[in-house]
Amino acid sequence: MNPSYLLWVILILTIIGYFLGQNRAARVADGRLHRLHSVPSYHGIYVLLWAALPAFLLLALWVAMESWLALELAIAQLPDRFTNVDARALSLLQADVLNIAAGINTGRETAPEVKEAAEAYNNLRSMGDTAIFFVGLLMGLAGLRFALNRISLELRARNQVESVLNVLLILCSLVAILTTVGIVLSLLFEAMRFFTWVPPAEFLFGLQWSPQIALRADQVGSSGAFGAVPLFTGTLLITAIAMVVAVPIGLMSAIYMSEYAPVAVRSAAKPVLEVLAGVPTVVYGFFAALTMAPFVRETFGANGLGLDVASESALAAGIVMGIMIIPFVSSLSDDVINAVPQSLRDGAYGLGATKSETIRQVILPAALPGIVGAVMLAISRAIGETMIVTMAAGLAANLTANPFEAVTTVTVQIATLLVGDQEFDSPKTLSAFGLGLVLFIVTLALNMIALRVVQKYREKYD
Repeated sequence: MNPSYLLWVILILTIIGYFLGQNRAARVADGRLHRLHSVPSYHGIYVLLWAALPAFLLLALWVAMESWLALELAIAQLPDRFTNVDARALSLLQADVLNIAAGINTGRETAPEVKEAAEAYNNLRSMGDTAIFFVGLLMGLAGLRFALNRISLELRARNQVESVLNVLLILCSLVAILTTVGIVLSLLFEAMRFFTWVPPAEFLFGLQWSPQIALRADQVGSSGAFGAVPLFTGTLLITAIAMVVAVPIGLMSAIYMSEYAPVAVRSAAKPVLEVLAGVPTVVYGFFAALTMAPFVRETFGANGLGLDVASESALAAGIVMGIMIIPFVSSLSDDVINAVPQSLRDGAYGLGATKSETIRQVILPAALPGIVGAVMLAISRAIGETMIVTMAAGLAANLTANPFEAVTTVTVQIATLLVGDQEFDSPKTLSAFGLGLVLFIVTLALNMIALRVVQKYREKYD
């Protein structure tokens, strides 16, 4: 039996419980609702929570433990010659059981005992799903009956409902906080393992990046090179090009839409502009590789200005990345400019200033902290972009400031190093975590600078 059936039952019980709770409260008050401590809707939510939460928590616990518990019980039924092995062999055995249970051909002959374990795994899951369905159903009905019996004139349903909702909000906040902490710790621990192989000074200031660790000591390039300066340089080069494109266009678009555009034009142009933010980055990558890169070669290459332009260049990737970031700068700047009080505009007009003078000397200085914050957030977005650079700028770790050459970025190298099956005891793979830690620190610093600028220079208006 599929666990989703219990979810549907819980949903039905919540709907029934809500209406039963409302009706029960009205009957208890004999229609004089002012006698109730809480309005009937809170009594309905109170019954709803009792009908849903216990069964839902049981279902969530079962879904989290179902596969692991069934696998452990199925493996425990195997003879000792299968289970008294090292951790790697046991992990391979568990993978075989799961694959056979799912009907996936492992490509090799498996022992009959393993097939029996896979069958036992499926049987255990099926039995567990059925048991959880009926137990959850009984818990939902019991909670429904318990809540209905507690409804009275003195029941503080609102207080209890709000307490439960407060706990749920705290749990949601904890999930977000703990997720952030987990991300930081996972990066930090693996990066520390990487720095036991490669000194931080060599990683941060080295000029050669070639994270290829040979399988044999006599193989060429067996030592590898983990100097990340070429990656930092490529990241900064492409980000700078993107900002040269995005900031002027985005800011001018925001000024036009907030100060010059008629209401009809603004209502049509702003959503169209923000559609750019919803385009998948891989689509931008296609555009960069198939349209912008040939355009850059034809314009600046041998047939144009006669410059030496690579087939994959930082300029093509930077221009397309800037186009992608335009909505971030434009939308945030537009909101900041619109937040400037109209009284400042009226005062400037009253002193004889023109519209352009008012924008340059009053509105933009007042909105400058917010605009700076928008630009800093856009820079963080550009630094973290991967697909456009992969498809348009290449993978070559070149230490150059020439926008016509192929470069790579930190995010591209992270994606490259972690593609496919990897050995996490190798400095080659662990270098991705070192790069990730640097990227995290840089983007965190940029966001903190943006917040600091906004807080320090923000004007407060009555």
